[in-house]
Amino acid sequence: MKFLVDIGNTRLKWALWDGAALAHAGALPHAGGDVDFASLWKNIPNVAPASAWIASVAAPALAAALARALAARFGIEARFVRSSASACGVRNAYAQPERLGVDRFLGLVAAHAEVPGPVVVAGCGTALTIDALAADGEHIGGLIAPSPALMRSALTAGTARLGDLREGSVVDFAADTAAAVESGVWLAAVALVERFHARAAARWGSPPALLLTGGGADRLAALIALPHRADRDLVLRGLARYADAAS
Repeated sequence: MKFLVDIGNTRLKWALWDGAALAHAGALPHAGGDVDFASLWKNIPNVAPASAWIASVAAPALAAALARALAARFGIEARFVRSSASACGVRNAYAQPERLGVDRFLGLVAAHAEVPGPVVVAGCGTALTIDALAADGEHIGGLIAPSPALMRSALTAGTARLGDLREGSVVDFAADTAAAVESGVWLAAVALVERFHARAAARWGSPPALLLTGGGADRLAALIALPHRADRDLVLRGLARYADAAS
């Protein structure tokens, strides 16, 4: 049994992996502050995991504190995953492979294992990330943009008369400022994903599969016109496959 942890910029996700499926999964916000790590394992079976694997894009201090908590609770030394030039059949496009966010890399690992043919993976969290992966595992590159939430925050912070806005509806033609901002930031994200997908389809000569992941995946999915699948656990399953291969 492996204990898996995916630490994003604002949320921490975890699960147990038995080699076949994720179980006892959960998520909690951390916002870079103190985390009650005991809540991660309070509902898991009374069996110590054989190993712990951490993938983190957050501040190193948070991951280090979690590793200490895991050692104190289970007597195991956590292993930290970093993006590499290749792993599990995926070949990283970055000349400096460690510069590719490990969440993006692990999402590609899971996508390559689970999706036949080429695939585009869009992650909607603090940032909006989009990556293209060929059928043979070649990562041809990707894009990074602010997420809709970050776009909204930047807009309200930098525009004197907007102030605090309620969350508006997403519509094609907004008749109030809240809806105009909400629609603008979400439809900008949709447009970028759909354009990227179209460019990947043109490169490969056929449309790739589209996977959406991250905290904003469900809302993004409701607005995307292309065939797609929303999958919030994609990174954890990539981490599971990476851990199995490394073990």
